[in-house]
Amino acid sequence: MPLLVDGRRVRLPRSAAELVRAHPLLEERARLLRGQSVQQVGPQGLLYVQQRELAVTSPKDGSISILGSDDATTCHIVVLRHTGNGATCLTHCDGTDTKAEVPLIMSSIKSFSDHAQCGRLEVHLVGGFSDDRQLSQKLTHQLLSEFDKQDDDIHLVTLCVTELNDREENENHFPIIYGIAVNIKTAEIYRASFQDRGPEEQLRAARALAGGPNLSTSPLAEPPHFVEHIRSTLMFLKKFPSPANILFPGNKALLYKKNEDGLWEKISSPGS
Repeated sequence: MPLLVDGRRVRLPRSAAELVRAHPLLEERARLLRGQSVQQVGPQGLLYVQQRELAVTSPKDGSISILGSDDATTCHIVVLRHTGNGATCLTHCDGTDTKAEVPLIMSSIKSFSDHAQCGRLEVHLVGGFSDDRQLSQKLTHQLLSEFDKQDDDIHLVTLCVTELNDREENENHFPIIYGIAVNIKTAEIYRASFQDRGPEEQLRAARALAGGPNLSTSPLAEPPHFVEHIRSTLMFLKKFPSPANILFPGNKALLYKKNEDGLWEKISSPGS
């Protein structure tokens, strides 16, 4: 089944700008999103998604009401939502394996969905900029192509990526939007930044860093805290060179829940 915009089949273009020119509503939605001020999102009800991670939940979740991610330069943040039951998936994609990620996003939503239920699948793509290596452009095309190959109708609602998310300063290019959040109950998507990136922020960041070839795909465009983030992650890897053995003895998961203050609290430790 095809990728749809305003109920019509999309012909995959050479660029995101070409696609929004053919669909003025997409252009208007991107303009409105770029024009928003950035909201600081607190820990209450938040599940933060790091690079190469995926999270999915529904309005029935009593602990999580917001999914969010930021620090996206060439990366794209993908939100897929089922309008019938509100099941929502947020993923921070870096182009490592888009072909495998998109079916995983689809199956995660379907695990929450009743196929007989009314509603449709809507996708929102945000992130990237006009980088010199054209990594953002490549990822945009990969994501659009893979969603277009899926068996289900998928409605493209937001496209604020690559050249549509670009600003220029002193002949250097930067993203306009680095992060977004989605309210699971209202479906609102908005520009956001986050102080709380738990649980286990350094452990999760180490996993992403250890699995990638580069510290950064776009050093000049990184946010101000990027260097400190990388430094703390490298220190964590130095302290725990084999985290699987030290932090997960017996291959047991670390389990957390949200406490009354909205903070993550460990409910199970390895070996217990």
